[in-house]
Amino acid sequence: MKKLIAMAKAARLKAYAPYSKFKVGAALEAADGRVFTGCNVENASYAATCCAERTALYKAVSEGARSFKRIVIVADTKKPCPPCGICRQVLVEIAPKLEVVMANTHGCTSVTSISELIPNAFLADRFKR
Repeated sequence: MKKLIAMAKAARLKAYAPYSKFKVGAALEAADGRVFTGCNVENASYAATCCAERTALYKAVSEGARSFKRIVIVADTKKPCPPCGICRQVLVEIAPKLEVVMANTHGCTSVTSISELIPNAFLADRFKR
């Protein structure tokens, strides 16, 4: 876990956050042991912004990973920072059994699951007839 937190902290330093100044890093561990990192990348058109969690996930999927163990998210906050709603939705669809480790730059951590963060998630298989 310490290695993943360190990787997420390092990814955070690469964030492009000229508007919010809120830098976030993530490290996503695939089932095969590979780790994919990501940082938030902002845009003046805020809807075009991509959070660290999705950056890491999209990198992983683009490299062929489809099964994941955990994601670590790090931000410089008082309490560990949870993923936003959009990230929760994307994560639960692709990795419904994902462990989510939230950490801050001061050493505080909190562990939960994506299903706890987004109960009764909107998933395509629920709407099949």
